[in-house]
Amino acid sequence: MIGRAIMGKAASGRHRVAITGAGTINALGLDVPATFAAMREGRSGIGPLDFRDVDRLTIRIGGQVRNFVPEDHFNRQQIVLYDKFTQFTLLAARQAVEQSGLIFDGELGLMSGVVLGTAAGGVNTWDENYRTVYEEGKNRVHPFVVPKLMNNAAASHLSMEFGILGPSFTVATACASSNHAMGLAFNMIRSGSSTVVLTGGSESMLCFGGVKAWEGLRVMTKDACRPFSATRNGMVQGEGAGVFVFEDWDHAVARGADILAEVVGFAMTSDAQDIVMPSAIGAQRAISGAMHDARMNPEEVGYINAHGTGTAANDKTECAAVANAFGPHADRLMISSTKSMHGHLIGGTGAVELLACLMALREGVIAPTIGYEEPDPECALDVVPNEAREARVDAVLSNAFAFGGLNAVLALRRV
Repeated sequence: MIGRAIMGKAASGRHRVAITGAGTINALGLDVPATFAAMREGRSGIGPLDFRDVDRLTIRIGGQVRNFVPEDHFNRQQIVLYDKFTQFTLLAARQAVEQSGLIFDGELGLMSGVVLGTAAGGVNTWDENYRTVYEEGKNRVHPFVVPKLMNNAAASHLSMEFGILGPSFTVATACASSNHAMGLAFNMIRSGSSTVVLTGGSESMLCFGGVKAWEGLRVMTKDACRPFSATRNGMVQGEGAGVFVFEDWDHAVARGADILAEVVGFAMTSDAQDIVMPSAIGAQRAISGAMHDARMNPEEVGYINAHGTGTAANDKTECAAVANAFGPHADRLMISSTKSMHGHLIGGTGAVELLACLMALREGVIAPTIGYEEPDPECALDVVPNEAREARVDAVLSNAFAFGGLNAVLALRRV
């Protein structure tokens, strides 16, 4: 580490990036400690879906957030204006900012930004208002429909809640949205253009229209998510948010912040091949690119949080990409899919999954791939089946591979 970095700048002269806050709400828990506890226990948050017209769906399970009462966190005017994906984002961000101890006043407010990922923004608002005009035959909708459903709504509300006056925007790249957002936030701080960026992602597609659209793809399972197992039969949708405070390393050290981990590398690639079928070559280039960006040797990586959707196309492609990127070391590293527990949060998934990386680096606990039943010769890696494992790891990767052939991989180091 001494040879790699001097004070707050890497050997390349770029600024180092610390994570100084984390927050979440997802099917495993309403905050980070509850989520870590569930991941340690290998507990599933997936269960029967509960919303209007669920009986008309073929797929009736999901990683739905339970015990969430909006009135406990927002007033009536705010609930009218906030779609559920915005509500999730605000709750996760409040946790992250509180943990960081930051107050965005003066110069810090001017030098801070918000970069979030979401694939579809206010899907619940779309769904409710399509009902109003098509099913109920009404010709008027609420005047706040557009500001409620727009993809950048959550990012804008974070800027307003915390007084953040720098760049705030949203990235929409399907299932890689959060990783793209966090990668951009990382580069904004690394370049010196921002001091702090609130970043991560959110999604809430668990409504009749949201699930019905995914049913059409025929990639969902009716029973359980079993990534990398020969018995897998598809993915399970989830919902929620993960938000992190990415902060200039020198700024964090100067104020005595508790640094959770260091973000050290990021890469993104395009398959340029097919709108739904993934490419092992594109994924491998993103994995290798993130390690190259981090100046990290493959042998340094101890754990990968996989994209791991539980579909045959993704799992086999991802395992081939990892095997090719790591060579002989692929047999010695651990890779798990926490989607088996919290479901696939689509545009928000990379953000919640980064928590498993933090848990590995901070607590030495590797979250398992639950539901694993039978080895698949085409996924012959250590997928940490069914039970969490204690292990010291110094460097980790987080993979995200999206429809459209868009790949984004982050690299983190232990502090």
